[in-house]
Amino acid sequence: MKTINDFNFENKKALIRVDFNVPLNDNFEVTDATRIISAKPTIIKILEDGGSCVLMSHLGRPKGAQEEFSLKHIISEIEDVLGVEVKFASDCIGEEAVQKAEALQPGQILLLENLRFHDEEKKGDEAFAEKLSKYGDIYVNDAFGTAHRAHASTTIVAQFFPEAKCFGSLLAKEIESIDKVLNNSEKPVLAVLGGAKVSSKITVIENILDKVDHLIIGGGMSFTFIKAQGGKIGNSICEDDKMELALDILKQAEAKNVQVHIPVDVVAADDFSNDANTQVVDINQIPDGWQGIDAGPRTLENFDKVVNQCKTILWNGPLGVFEMENFAQGTIALGHSIANSTKNGAFSLVGGGDSVAAVKQFGFEDKVSYVSTGGGAMLESLEGKTLPGIAAILS
Repeated sequence: MKTINDFNFENKKALIRVDFNVPLNDNFEVTDATRIISAKPTIIKILEDGGSCVLMSHLGRPKGAQEEFSLKHIISEIEDVLGVEVKFASDCIGEEAVQKAEALQPGQILLLENLRFHDEEKKGDEAFAEKLSKYGDIYVNDAFGTAHRAHASTTIVAQFFPEAKCFGSLLAKEIESIDKVLNNSEKPVLAVLGGAKVSSKITVIENILDKVDHLIIGGGMSFTFIKAQGGKIGNSICEDDKMELALDILKQAEAKNVQVHIPVDVVAADDFSNDANTQVVDINQIPDGWQGIDAGPRTLENFDKVVNQCKTILWNGPLGVFEMENFAQGTIALGHSIANSTKNGAFSLVGGGDSVAAVKQFGFEDKVSYVSTGGGAMLESLEGKTLPGIAAILS
């Protein structure tokens, strides 16, 4: 696996696919700069070698060239994070971009306008990719968040750099972290899967059953398992058409000697609201008109014991509706358990949009081993798929 550490960028231009798809407020200010901060080590290494950087990214889902999705809005944030002036090309292809890239001196950075202002980007258009390839001597992919897309800038462009392509340090770290969980893990290995739907995690569960010793199933998806086993779940979320599958997953797990841990009690509410009336009940005895919205105290005790006996932990999905303050306790408690296990030497990987949001919101970011930057890409990796953006560098 070639990374930026295998190249000396002195007097070279690096064409870097970054993931600067960051959230903006109504004043076009960046509200979370994590993705920019994550790209910093790659960019700084290249500049310190004596090279220059041409950065390309998308922002949002524009339909054509829309002012609100212009990357010019984030220039000042990039400059603040990197401590380097950033030049800007008002289109990612065309004469201005070509001239500015050619004029780039060692130590300088050029940011190209939003790639998705051109339909050719998402279509993986080869001619468009070839135009982008002209800006650099070495292609660096450091965008894990889009590595599962076969777009022009993430995959197709790599073919124009047969000997001069590599992973940036962020993408390399993502690959190593997932590999550590799936292929090189210290046992016992635990996967915590939460969130609302079994259907979105089926392939993940099937792929990791051969690799884990313990599987915690939490959040909304647990009710499908409970109902399938004959439990009463009241008005809780449930995928009735996935109940057979849930039973099949439990059978597969048993055959593979994987211990499955499902909540035993829940905080139930009489309304989907932070101000609802609540009661703690057994998960298989939820009264009609009530719904399980967070993990209960006995469940959290059980989960804590499992987490603290494991040496490798994957966390994907919350245990409750943590966006509502009164139903965040289960997810927070799990965060504390994983942080404690990490402190005692376990390797913990957190990935998937909601888990990452929870980890940031409740201050666990620095208390786990690694927080993944790509939701969809992370899930596809866990499903055992080779991501096009990664395959393009390895080929």
